Amino acid sequence: MILSKASASGTGETYTRRYPRSVLKSAEYELVRESVGLADRSARGKLRLLGAEAAEFLEGQVTNDVEALEPGTGCYAALLNHKGKVRADMRVLRGPDWIWLDTEPEMQAVVESTVRTYGIGRDVREEDVTESHAILSLLGPESRSALEVAPAPEEHSFVRAEHGLYVATDLGVDVICATADADAVRLALGVEPVSEEAAECLRVESGRPRLGVDFGGDTIPEEAGLNERAVSFTKGCYVGQETVARLHYKGRPNRHLRGLRLSDPVPTGTELYLGDRAVGTVGSVMVSPVHGPIALALVRREAGPGDELVARDPRVRATVVELPFAA
Repeated sequence: MILSKASASGTGETYTRRYPRSVLKSAEYELVRESVGLADRSARGKLRLLGAEAAEFLEGQVTNDVEALEPGTGCYAALLNHKGKVRADMRVLRGPDWIWLDTEPEMQAVVESTVRTYGIGRDVREEDVTESHAILSLLGPESRSALEVAPAPEEHSFVRAEHGLYVATDLGVDVICATADADAVRLALGVEPVSEEAAECLRVESGRPRLGVDFGGDTIPEEAGLNERAVSFTKGCYVGQETVARLHYKGRPNRHLRGLRLSDPVPTGTELYLGDRAVGTVGSVMVSPVHGPIALALVRREAGPGDELVARDPRVRATVVELPFAA
């Protein structure tokens, strides 16, 4: 469970949902660190693009090079506004005659609207496959050995196999299957289930930010550390490209995604101070069995690794560290 700041009754009162350390010291965390566990990520929004111009269309909309993908490969990409700020992020998989997109549930409507608005007159159409397809995530070092055939190790590479698509991820392998078959697939895989909390802890430890929690619609990709994973600087034009390229080649971002080692957990959204100056806000917060209380945060560039920041409400110390968190 990500610790969050929330309204109790619409009055503005906030509270901290403290996550019990005992849960993340349990067998499920050990599974994803030492072996393999299965997390259900079926809540993600899922779209399939069809049509002869689907790849060409998407190429002009997102930050990564979709047209360069061979069938059986994929990438991570972002959809920007004209000012270069992130509207949505997504995983892109290229099949023989289709393109698969999955995104945060809240961002699906943004992606759908983009296709419908800017795809007019093009041979591209979208299908909402959120309800008809499930995503079962195998997490841990033994993820690949749990399958009868594994995809290439490169992230986003995939193969079609007995239970659906097997997609390589940074933390294991995703199995994309029909929702109607999901229970049978779980049974056939024979992998112990793990909670969302265990999966989220791995994500935070690895320094992967989540749109809507760690960064939002006021963020340029480089600020959130997305350039290496999500941006191609050799592809053709796309919406927001000028800002992204100018910052990359001629400027430097005002903010950076950093890790925080906390003296105690704080709610997501808590403001951080360096001296008397507010320099950022806390994103995802977890209590890691390995690292203790940790967080991701967008902080101003003057707050660098080794600096000690302070949260005032509640009063907590936060030491800035590079990502990912060192073991």
